[in-house]
Amino acid sequence: MRLARTLGMLLVCSAWARGAAADRLTATDVFHLQYATDPQIAPDGRQIVYVRQFADIMSDKRASNLWVVRADGSEDRPLTTGTHHDGSPRWSPDGRRIAYLSDRDGKTQIYVRWMDSGQTARLTNLENAPSGLVWSPDGKLLAFAAQVPAEGPKIVTLPVAPEGAKWAEPPKLYERLVYRFNGQGYLKPGFTQWFIVSADGGAPRQLTSGAYPHTPSLFGSPDAVWTPDGRYLLFSANLRPDYEYDPLNTEVYEAAVADGTVRPLTHRKGPDRAPDVSPDGKTVAYVGFDDRYQGHQTTHLYLMNRDGSSPRVLTAKLDRDAESPRWAPDGSGLYFLYDDQGDTKLAFAALDGSVRVIAEHIGAGASSYGGGASFSVVRDGAFAIPYDTPSDPGDVTAGKSGQAGVHVLTALNRELFQQKRLGAVEEFHFASSKDQRRIQGWIVKPPDFDASKKYPLILEIHGGPFANYGDRFDTLKQMWAARGYVVVYVNPRGSTSYGEEFANLIHHAYPGVDFYDLNSGVDAVIAKGYIDAANLFVTGGSGGGVLTCWMIDRTTRFRAAASLYPVINWYSWVLTSDLPAFGSLYWFPGKPWEQTEQYMQRSVLEHVASVTTPTLLMTGEEDWRTPISEAEQFYAALKLRKVESALVRFPGEPHGLTRMPSHEVAKMLYVVEWFDRHRKRP
Repeated sequence: MRLARTLGMLLVCSAWARGAAADRLTATDVFHLQYATDPQIAPDGRQIVYVRQFADIMSDKRASNLWVVRADGSEDRPLTTGTHHDGSPRWSPDGRRIAYLSDRDGKTQIYVRWMDSGQTARLTNLENAPSGLVWSPDGKLLAFAAQVPAEGPKIVTLPVAPEGAKWAEPPKLYERLVYRFNGQGYLKPGFTQWFIVSADGGAPRQLTSGAYPHTPSLFGSPDAVWTPDGRYLLFSANLRPDYEYDPLNTEVYEAAVADGTVRPLTHRKGPDRAPDVSPDGKTVAYVGFDDRYQGHQTTHLYLMNRDGSSPRVLTAKLDRDAESPRWAPDGSGLYFLYDDQGDTKLAFAALDGSVRVIAEHIGAGASSYGGGASFSVVRDGAFAIPYDTPSDPGDVTAGKSGQAGVHVLTALNRELFQQKRLGAVEEFHFASSKDQRRIQGWIVKPPDFDASKKYPLILEIHGGPFANYGDRFDTLKQMWAARGYVVVYVNPRGSTSYGEEFANLIHHAYPGVDFYDLNSGVDAVIAKGYIDAANLFVTGGSGGGVLTCWMIDRTTRFRAAASLYPVINWYSWVLTSDLPAFGSLYWFPGKPWEQTEQYMQRSVLEHVASVTTPTLLMTGEEDWRTPISEAEQFYAALKLRKVESALVRFPGEPHGLTRMPSHEVAKMLYVVEWFDRHRKRP
C-alpha cells in the first residue's frame, strides 16, 4: 500500500514538474520546505529552542522536531528527531530543563529533557492529549489542559449481543449543540479540565471540574498562567450553562492550586482571555472587548487589579487587535502582537498607554494569512520571534527591546532557494470603484518575469472573512507563479489590520460590495500593462470560496473559477457547520427562520442562474467548518444549468485541505490544471 501511495505521489509530482522549469518550485518542494515556529528563549537569553516543521514524503504526514540555536546564531542543532510531532517547548524557570509535548510513543504526552545531560523522561500516560503546558514559578509543577471523558447521554438500553455474535457498531446519541468540530470530528462526551503534575513525574491531579470546557471560546487554545506566588492558576473559559449559545462570552478565572476552588475575576459581556500576571503579582493583563455582536470588534489590551477590581483598557488609542500579552520582567509594561496593514508586529505598551513597535514581519510559515504567530521575551528585554517575509517562509529571529534591528539566526530553506527561484512580491494600492476607498494588495510575479510580456492572472481571495493577507511567504501562490501566472491577492473591505470601521463595512452585508474592491484590484493590475486580459482566473478558500462564487455571480470576465471549501447557502451552513450559534449571532441579525431573506440574498446559490463561468469545487470530506454539502449544492445547481463544472472530494481532510501533504499538492494541481485547461491560447 505504501508503494502504491508513493508511486501515485511521484506521478502527481512528475506531472507538475513537466509544467515547470527546473529552477522553479515544484510540487515535491512541499516535502522540502521547512518552517520554524514557537521560538522560546531561555531565561538567561543565551539559547532559543524552537519547533522545526516538515513533511515526510514516505508516510505522507506532517511532523515536527525541537531544535536549539544559540542567540548569536551558532550551534543550531536538534534536540529531538524522527517523524513525530514534537512541540510546545517550554523552559523551566531556572533554564535547566525543557518540557514539551510529543506523540513519539503513539499518543501525545508530556516529556521533560534535562539540558545538561540530554536525559529525557516521559511524565504522563494520558488517555487524551494534553495542551497548554506551563511551568509553576518554582519549577516544581507543570499545569496542562486535557479532555476528561464523561458518560454520554442515554435514552434507551440496548440488548447485549450474544457471545460470539458480530453486531454492527451501535448508534451514537448527541444532545449538545456543538457535537462535531472541524479538525476533531464527532466529539466524544467530556470536557476540558486543568491538571497539575509534578515536574519529576507522578500521577497528575485534576484541578478543575464541572460540565464546561475550561478553555477560551470555540477558537482559542488553553491559556493558563500561574500567579508569582504559585498559589493560583489563571485561565479563561465560559463556565455558564449557556456556553454553547454565547460562545465568545468568556471570563478570566482563578483556580486555587490547593483545593481547585474557581472564581471569576472578570464580569462583563464579551470575551476576556489570555491572562498574564505582573511580576509583583498585583495586576492582571488580558485581552477582550465589550461584545456588541458585530462581525468584527477590536480586541484591546486590558489591566485589572489582582482581585478583579478596577478593570481598564490600556490600548484604547490603538485601533488594532492586541494578542498574546506578556509582562515585561520589570513590570513597566507589556509586550504583545498586533496586525497592521497586513504585517504582524511585536509591540510594547507602557503603563501610560503609549505603544511602540519592537519588531515586524512576524509570521507562522506557509501562508500569507496573518495570525498564528508567537514570541518569547526574557528579563533583559531579549526576545525571539519567527521571521516571515515573501522570500523567507519562517526562520528564528532574535532582538532586544530598545535596540534597533533583529538578527535572523537560522536558514532552514537557504539551500533550496539557492536552487529554486521565487517569484518577486510587489505591494500595491488602488481605489475601489465602489467609493474610491484605498485598498491594499500584493502581486506575485513569475520567477522570470518580463514586463514586456503578457501573463495570465489569478485573483486569490482570502477567507475569514475577518482576516488579512500580507507580505508573508505563501507556498500556494509561489507554486502558481512558478507555473507562469501572475497571482494577485488583496485585502478588501472586511479585512482586519485596518481598524474596526474598515472591517465592519461588511457587517451583516457579506458577501456584498466587497466585489468592487476585488474587481478593482484586477483592473489595477491589468493597467500595469503586463496582464493578458483574456486570461483572468479567480479562486479562494473558505470565505474566499464564497467570494469566488460571488464574483462569477456578477461578472463573466474570468475564464474559469476554483471555489475551495465555500459556503454556498447560509441557511444550511448555520444548521450543519460546527458554528451554529456563532454564525447566527455575529454574521446575521437573527436565526435563519427569523431572517430568511437575509440568509438567502447573501447566499451565492440564490444567484446561480447568472453563472456561466466553468467552475471547479473542492472540499474535504471531514470539513465541519464548511461541510462538503455546501460545495455539493453549488455543483448540482451548475450541472442542472449545464455549466461546465467539476467536484473534487478530499478523503480524511478537514477545513483547508492540508492535513496530508499530498493533498496540499493535489489542491495546488487541481486549481492550476483547471485554469490551464481553460486558458485562451494564440
